[in-house]
Amino acid sequence: MASMRAMVLERPGTPLVQRERPVPVPGAGEILVKVSACGVCRTDLHVVDGELTDPRLPIVPGHEIVGRVAAIGAKVETLRPGDRVGVPWLGHTCQVCAYCRTGRENLCDAPLFTGYTRDGGYATHAVADARFCFPLPDGSDDAETAPLMCAGLIGWRSYRMAGEGRALGLYGFGAAAHILAQVAAWQGRSVYAFTRAGDAAAQGLAKSLGAVWAGGSEEQPPELLDAAIIFAPVGALVPLALKAVKKGGRVVCGGIHMSDIPSFPYRDLWEERQIVSVANLTRNDSHEFLAIAPQAGVKTTVRRYPLAEANAALADLRQGRLEGAAVLIP
Repeated sequence: MASMRAMVLERPGTPLVQRERPVPVPGAGEILVKVSACGVCRTDLHVVDGELTDPRLPIVPGHEIVGRVAAIGAKVETLRPGDRVGVPWLGHTCQVCAYCRTGRENLCDAPLFTGYTRDGGYATHAVADARFCFPLPDGSDDAETAPLMCAGLIGWRSYRMAGEGRALGLYGFGAAAHILAQVAAWQGRSVYAFTRAGDAAAQGLAKSLGAVWAGGSEEQPPELLDAAIIFAPVGALVPLALKAVKKGGRVVCGGIHMSDIPSFPYRDLWEERQIVSVANLTRNDSHEFLAIAPQAGVKTTVRRYPLAEANAALADLRQGRLEGAAVLIP
């Protein structure tokens, strides 16, 4: 029987371990993907560190997958062996709950998530629901495409929820922000990038990607913002962002996990300011973003790691040592 390599989380809070496993066989409606690249997302870090509870253990993390279809299961009609595909965080929905039936599959009552409740892409092979995989054209670099599968897709949902105001703040200038800054600049918006205090590298990257200003997260921007998106998992940024937005402004919390939000005066929320959260993504979000990214000329900044160095990639993300995104290459 053919074998594959995978980096496996056996217990939260412990390093991933490399295991050799049989190559899985895709079931009805599924495809087997030979992984070419898998991005390392902050959500993976939340899973590995135990901040997201109840993963299916042991689990192979990773949900920013780019690869080729190696085999198809029964009833798969939209994809063929050899097709280049992307596999995102949302791995399956029930299709029957009230949320699915009203176009809100991101809130499905019985979902499966890639790299959390079904095995993901920190491996040489992965099985995925064909309905939740996206055909990708040839011609782009696999590693540079991988971050689009979550940092791009869920970032795009956050971006749309921020509204169409001209002045946009991005708190936490990592994988998602460095993609969305390019889209916002392409659309003629003014991007204000907020980073860790003194992070000259991140601030320089932000300005190179079109930001009109970059500074520390506790600084006030030179003008009030129409909206702000918080990608850093730091609840204390919410009151700071509220102080930076105009009347009627919106603060979007774009992550799946965040530390507790400290109390703040009601006057900082008053005048119809809003705080909203983003949960997961829909397939429609994916179709929209994957169409607009090439139009906007989005280019990702990535650091490549061999699959066996997944723990090093996670450590670099945890310690803020990355510009852009980390990507594993099997």
